[in-house]
Amino acid sequence: MSLELELKNQTISNWNKIKPKKFYIESYGCQMNFADSEVVASIVSKEGYNATKNLNDADLILLNTCSIREKAEQTVRKRLQGFNKLKRHNKNLKVGVLGCMAERLKNKFLDEEKIVDLVVGPDAYKDLPNLIKKINEGRDAVNVILSKEETYGDISPVRLSTNGVTAFVSITRGCDNMCSFCVVPFTRGRERSRDPKSILNEIKLLVEKNYKEVTLLGQNVDSYLWYGGGLKKDFKNITELRKKTSINFSKLLKLVAETFPLLRVRFSTSNPQDMSEDVIKTMSNHKNICNHIHLPVQSGSDNVLKAMNRQHTRKEYINLIKKIKKIIPDCSISQDIITGFPNETDKDHELTLDLMNLVKYDFGYMFKYSERPGTYAAKKYEDNISDLTKKTRLQEIVDLQQKHSNFRTNNYIGKIVEVLIEKESKKSNLQWSGRNQQNTVVVFDKKGFQIGDFVNVLIKNCTSATLIGDAINYSNL
Repeated sequence: MSLELELKNQTISNWNKIKPKKFYIESYGCQMNFADSEVVASIVSKEGYNATKNLNDADLILLNTCSIREKAEQTVRKRLQGFNKLKRHNKNLKVGVLGCMAERLKNKFLDEEKIVDLVVGPDAYKDLPNLIKKINEGRDAVNVILSKEETYGDISPVRLSTNGVTAFVSITRGCDNMCSFCVVPFTRGRERSRDPKSILNEIKLLVEKNYKEVTLLGQNVDSYLWYGGGLKKDFKNITELRKKTSINFSKLLKLVAETFPLLRVRFSTSNPQDMSEDVIKTMSNHKNICNHIHLPVQSGSDNVLKAMNRQHTRKEYINLIKKIKKIIPDCSISQDIITGFPNETDKDHELTLDLMNLVKYDFGYMFKYSERPGTYAAKKYEDNISDLTKKTRLQEIVDLQQKHSNFRTNNYIGKIVEVLIEKESKKSNLQWSGRNQQNTVVVFDKKGFQIGDFVNVLIKNCTSATLIGDAINYSNL
């Protein structure tokens, strides 16, 4: 070998040793997973990895997974199989599975999916530096220990695929509600709330970077409660003084809205049993809190709600809707509905359709029941509704929701709405796309406006999901 070639090969070898490694991350499922991925990105970046949007450039591929339905897990498994080819071409490539699916399957993942090197549950992301070191040494790495305190409040998230305008801010983790169909309490653990100071500090950093909207996130934001730390169940044991000075969700919402009056504020997800009138009044009293509530109902039948271990009845849910509409008449409401739950009768299904007709939701997320291993429903009830019946009922629900969505969007025609421009329209590079206060997408001609502008838009047309209009001037929030 010539001296020149030998020096060239040595240079390449040295560069490969010192060049920055790259990580690629994909997120599936709920908004919390996407927020968690930004926490993970912050931790991994400090280990010398740079983010890449090109899968083929990655030295470390991370999938942040969802276990809420079987279909979500199937999607992840299929995606993992696609990495076989990448691993054959890059022997140093490592693949990690994060999130709820990692927590549910734990060590089994390494055996079932030979492609996986790293398995990390939602509360173990701070252990990533140690786990990455293990896999780079050729060892498998697993940490799926649930925490009773971890909130990641001390980590500044790296905003992934950001539009520079909107951002998620997690305020709670976990869930105590134990709905019989849901794996979240088993994959994300007990409810715990984040220190309000760290929430405000994170939002302050976003405002300084010119973000215009935040969404406060939690599996159940209405259960937010801060009195200095600890589990919610311990609240009864502290002094009366602490009770009086504690911060619940209504107080946190007010604090955020008043501290950042030029910032739009959203939140998700609410639970019917925990949403208080104080929260609704706080929304009504602050113009910068958006008039939209995602309020999962799951079923319109009390029999099904009881079997689901939902802590609200049909009547209580309807009364809550009436209260919301009385205090905030233009508040939009969206839903989650599960059809085909074990033993669900035709009458139960009709009651769900009837509830939808009463509320006329703006939009919603509708699914067939999917039995999840380890849940009470999987242990207690036979999954005895045929797939054909599930599909038929689901289609009826989807069709009715589309009818109601169309009804809601048509009501905007001729009205002026305030829109925050978030991105270019998917259908035309001559138009902007954003959302109004009620979380409905609005598109309009660009004119002289820019991403991040608040704009008043006169609505002239619509589809069941999108408002179409003309920008008339800038809006003062």
